[in-house]
Amino acid sequence: MFPHLSLLFSTLAFVSVLLSANAQPHRNISLSSSVSAGSPNASWVSPSGDFAVGFRPLDGAPTLFLLAVWFDKIPDKTVVWSANGVDPVRSGSKFELTSGGDLILTDDRGREVWKRYPANGAADYAAILDTGNFVLVNNASDYGWETFAEPTDTILPTQTLGTASRLTSHRTESNFSEGRFVLQLQENGNLALSPISNRDQTYGGLWYSDTVNSGYQLVFPRSGIVYLQLNNGSRLNFSSSPSPGDVYQRATLGFDGVFRQLVHPKSATNDGGLPRSWTTVSHLPDDICTGSRRIETGSGVCGFNSYCRLDNDWSPSCLCPPRYSYLDSGDTFGGCKQDFVPDSCGSSGGGYKNGSFEIAEIANADWPLSDYEHYTSVDEGICRQACLGDCECGVAIFRGGECWKKKLPLSNGRIGGSIGGKALVKVGMINSTTLFPDNPGTKSGKSKETVEIISWVLLGCSGALFLLSATLLWFFFLVRKKPEQSPPKTDPSGANLVTFTYREIEEMTSGFREVLGVGASGTVYKGIMPRTFNNGCTKSVAVKKLDKLAKEKDQEFKNELRAVAKVHHKNLVPLLGLCDEGPHRLLVYEFMSNGSLSNHLFADPKPSWHRRVQIAFGVGRGLLYLHEECQNQIMIHCDIKPQNVLLDDSFVPRISDFGLAKMLNPNQTRTTTNMRGTRGYVAPEWFKRTPITAKVDVYSFGVLLLEIICCRRSVEHETEEGEPAILTFWAFDCYKGGRLEALVEDDEEALQDGKRLERMLMVAIWCIQEEPSLRPTMRKATQMLEGAVEVPLPPDPSSFMSELT
Repeated sequence: MFPHLSLLFSTLAFVSVLLSANAQPHRNISLSSSVSAGSPNASWVSPSGDFAVGFRPLDGAPTLFLLAVWFDKIPDKTVVWSANGVDPVRSGSKFELTSGGDLILTDDRGREVWKRYPANGAADYAAILDTGNFVLVNNASDYGWETFAEPTDTILPTQTLGTASRLTSHRTESNFSEGRFVLQLQENGNLALSPISNRDQTYGGLWYSDTVNSGYQLVFPRSGIVYLQLNNGSRLNFSSSPSPGDVYQRATLGFDGVFRQLVHPKSATNDGGLPRSWTTVSHLPDDICTGSRRIETGSGVCGFNSYCRLDNDWSPSCLCPPRYSYLDSGDTFGGCKQDFVPDSCGSSGGGYKNGSFEIAEIANADWPLSDYEHYTSVDEGICRQACLGDCECGVAIFRGGECWKKKLPLSNGRIGGSIGGKALVKVGMINSTTLFPDNPGTKSGKSKETVEIISWVLLGCSGALFLLSATLLWFFFLVRKKPEQSPPKTDPSGANLVTFTYREIEEMTSGFREVLGVGASGTVYKGIMPRTFNNGCTKSVAVKKLDKLAKEKDQEFKNELRAVAKVHHKNLVPLLGLCDEGPHRLLVYEFMSNGSLSNHLFADPKPSWHRRVQIAFGVGRGLLYLHEECQNQIMIHCDIKPQNVLLDDSFVPRISDFGLAKMLNPNQTRTTTNMRGTRGYVAPEWFKRTPITAKVDVYSFGVLLLEIICCRRSVEHETEEGEPAILTFWAFDCYKGGRLEALVEDDEEALQDGKRLERMLMVAIWCIQEEPSLRPTMRKATQMLEGAVEVPLPPDPSSFMSELT
């Protein structure tokens, strides 16, 4: 936020900053020049090479192009302005500076997509300046048009934002059409960050500068101290200090509504200690979720029927209530819909009287608007019944003896510890056979008929599996007949990893001197990546070496390379490079300074309860990414255990060791494979030689979750009675007997957080159900863990199988 009024700003200095843009060096783009999408020369570059203008392929859709301006020297080519975000074009499209001085974008069929004329009636040339401004210029050096005057979501140093212009967010991170938020200097002098409707109507303000009748212009000088210029000559600072070192700078209104100032090192020899990526140096508002208190109409930060959670990096996440799901799974800010038939006020008197609705709870959540009834001096039971018995009620909020009933759609939802109370969400009743999407039933619902149905389903699956196996055998027969190709000389993963020689790896590891760990997949050594491979900075790395080039080891190397090369998530260990030379197979990972989770869970002192909870959340999110969010594939890790969860400098968990991973196509849910994994974490279906699904990871996660809760190994050494102590059995016995304190022994922090402890234990028990279809998906498991979804009472993990047998 703008923290305080600073000293008076010199008008002369201010004018000189603004005029400096016109003095930028440039290369003239002559009339009748053009560039084409998909061609080698698809852009024009500024004299320094810092910026380019032209056709930029969309991430994830390389056949579609934006007409854009971007940072050209950094790896991710960050876009700072675009013309056709709502209408990307294909290869063969043309961007032309006509002989008359007009700028015209036409698609591959000759359709005019975008056009700009010079305001002064003529242009003699165009130029992309080293400031990132793309301009039409006449011979008097006057700008007839410029991108700085029509910003999209970003402003750059030397750029200003007045009352005639505004910043509009993108729809999503990869969708450049106009989004839901706007930052503009209003005519009354207030700088306002507001949601925007699909009819270009703003809804109040998420944040205001409170400069009514005094705000004049938002200025981004070269110093990096972004400020609001006031009419009286003073200014209101957005940034608290100049930008560090030799960096690129931008200020961007994100698709999530947060306005951030960011910096990125310019050179590989940067000594500022910044990561080789964009780093946020300031942002507004402080809390966008609670900032929506000023808005009285519209959906708020998140879409209707959704609620906003502030994450650790000031970014909001939009979540759906229990038994609601996103309207568009690719746009989590777009709102949620009911996954059940809503209540109606027909002649039957509402669904509650028919026994078809129940209450799901969300702690510390509220939708401040949509109230239509308010009760005081009531208890929670009355509040529940008041909503259940009212066909109009979608949610009731109970807090401090008061109850607010709300109609759908819900708006301006938020969750946080400062809110207090709980949201009582009226949802369609779930019977025991539909607890999870792929759940065939629970113990209470089993019958002879159910077993017969399952038998027929399994018989059908067996036939389909036979046909699939025959098809695969035929495919592999054809593949084996093809002549062998020579191994690629570059990164075989196609992910642009650094490819090292074996000698370079030897030098990095000082001759494989320091061993970090030894496992079934190979030996891991510590090393130092030289500056020449890491943009001028040394970096600690972990080098995994497969010791023998047996056929299965070579396949393991390829599996891990394919699995990890193109996945990027904060809860996965980043792969930096590889060596594929002669008999040598090595993978180079980022070094995790705090080692494996097993080194901390089973040591003294054990990690704090809060840290263990955050580790559990992180591992769950990492697995959710592998199962559902990897692009064009589903990945089953197959070996989740504490030894394969590494901890970085901040104890953020990173899943590692993908040598046993199994990848499926998006339309494939199960596969047959040889048994994989580690004793104590292996799901029961592995032993039955039946097709496995991502639920094998869910089982392993459940065991790991119990270990995180109890700081006890899944299989302990033999007890005095000579029997192995199995954690899963003991934990369920403790849960069934109400002895939660036995699980955490003398951990006062965990005992004081009793509700969370019980919730985590219940989630773990659901995950270790012997019947795979009873286990939740990782999405459902993480939602239950984090309190976004109600956790039903779990059955005995072995009850389903014992009844079927």
